[in-house]
Amino acid sequence: MLTIVVLAAGMGKRMRSDLPKVLHPIAGKPMLGHVLDNAASLRPDRVVLVTGHGGRQVQEACTDRARLHFAVQEPQLGTGHAVQQAEPLFLPDGITLVLYGDVPLVQPTTLQRLIDAAGGGLAVLTLELDDPSGYGRIVRDADGRIQRIVEHKDADAATLAVREVNTGILAAPTAALRRWLGQLDNRNAQGEYYLTDVIAMAVAEGVPVASASPEAAWETLGVNSRVQQAELERVYQGEQARRLLEAGVTLADPGRFDLRGELHCGRDVFIDVGCVFEGHVTLGDGVAVGPYAVLRNTSVAAGATVLAYSHLDGAEVGAAAQVGPYARLRAGTRLGARSRIGNFVEMKNTVLGEDSKANHLAYVGDAVVGARVNLGAGTITCNYDGVNKHQTVIEDDVFVGSDTQLVAPVRVGRGATLGAGTTLTKDAPADALTLSRAAQKTVAGWQRPQKTKPKP
Repeated sequence: MLTIVVLAAGMGKRMRSDLPKVLHPIAGKPMLGHVLDNAASLRPDRVVLVTGHGGRQVQEACTDRARLHFAVQEPQLGTGHAVQQAEPLFLPDGITLVLYGDVPLVQPTTLQRLIDAAGGGLAVLTLELDDPSGYGRIVRDADGRIQRIVEHKDADAATLAVREVNTGILAAPTAALRRWLGQLDNRNAQGEYYLTDVIAMAVAEGVPVASASPEAAWETLGVNSRVQQAELERVYQGEQARRLLEAGVTLADPGRFDLRGELHCGRDVFIDVGCVFEGHVTLGDGVAVGPYAVLRNTSVAAGATVLAYSHLDGAEVGAAAQVGPYARLRAGTRLGARSRIGNFVEMKNTVLGEDSKANHLAYVGDAVVGARVNLGAGTITCNYDGVNKHQTVIEDDVFVGSDTQLVAPVRVGRGATLGAGTTLTKDAPADALTLSRAAQKTVAGWQRPQKTKPKP
């Protein structure tokens, strides 16, 4: 059986924030969310989350609370003390893996390698650093066997020269770990209960102590400040950019790319600078996304183009369609093949048929628009009466003149034409011109008002 303990009790004073440290985001997701997702991928039998500072807020932020068990560390007296609070919730046997809520990017493959290395003993995740300052050092004997871990503040000069460091992540036999936790003391420079002391206890009992290393050093980076958070954000984004490039996606500048969710791309996709992808986004073959576009929970079919500064949220864009620049597609919008949405056009909960277009300055909400429809500049569907939303239906081959308001619920028949400036409050018949305008007149001899001159 696999028990995973996630330590998330720290205040994070250097973050200078009211938000608990583990809830600060990397790639749009709380650091703790990354850790819990990676833990879940190992299919554990139990996950115990140790909270402390902002504990209620941390618990409420967990999207899978029903499957978690919670322990509270108050006060915070070190990593060993934190794991002691979780100990009553351990499963009776098997292995226990200890993770940290502020170390968000350690990969599931690395964690599985650590578990495999433990076998029936204990395993620690270690790393060699050119500058190991601040880290606990791995002390080995002449045969290369791990003997103990010495924290930086407790190390002598010879130990400080060691470059192999402890990442804090370890896997241990649950029954033995229970025993070792009960033997911890705080006789050290920081007056804390170190989880790392269990390594020396294992050695003393003849329990094998193994090590495993991550594929990349960035997996073990933790966050204690805004600077480190920003640095880790760029590490994460750089890794996502690298994976996309290796998959054949063209990024105009990998350094100006942000993925805050999942992005699935077909062949020959081009992404310009400054784009942000959130939630679940799919880009089909040959899609081009212009600079500074934001796509959230959106699919874009093959050959479509999203131009600069467009914002798509919960939309579906059909094949060879064009969106933008400066367009906004809100939830429930579905664009047909070869349709066109131009600058400063907003659509919400609308179906736009094949070969239809709204090229300029329009709002279309709660509408069903057929094929080959032209929506002129300034077209507005008046879908909200102050209480309820109502639908507008525009059938195939309709031409809507500029500056037209369609007061829903209303239907425009197939092939109809609405004259510019029309306010449509009743259904417009098919294959006919419908318009509503005040009569135009000219007033002869009319003079513009003149500014009154002040009296002397």
